[in-house]
Amino acid sequence: MPSVKLRPLDDRIVVEQAPAEEKTAGGIVLPETAKEKPHRGKVIAVGIGKLMDTGARGKMSLKVGDEVFYGKYSGTEVEVSGKKYYILRENDVLAVVQ
Repeated sequence: MPSVKLRPLDDRIVVEQAPAEEKTAGGIVLPETAKEKPHRGKVIAVGIGKLMDTGARGKMSLKVGDEVFYGKYSGTEVEVSGKKYYILRENDVLAVVQ
């Protein structure tokens, strides 16, 4: 959990990115420059839901602690207290790891 609390608005979530893979499937150790950022992370904060035309709030289908996959160019990267997080809309999430 971040030392500074982040409260996403509406249908946004805050994701802590999973660490990059250190080795390939074949066992080759990757140098820092060759590591690709994973598009997977853990949800650490969830907004209150999208504001609908009726004035009601839509229900969020994600919750804190969910491990998710998200699109390569989705969301915004932010840095808080030296740690990087992504702020995404709920519909930017492609899948939840079961």
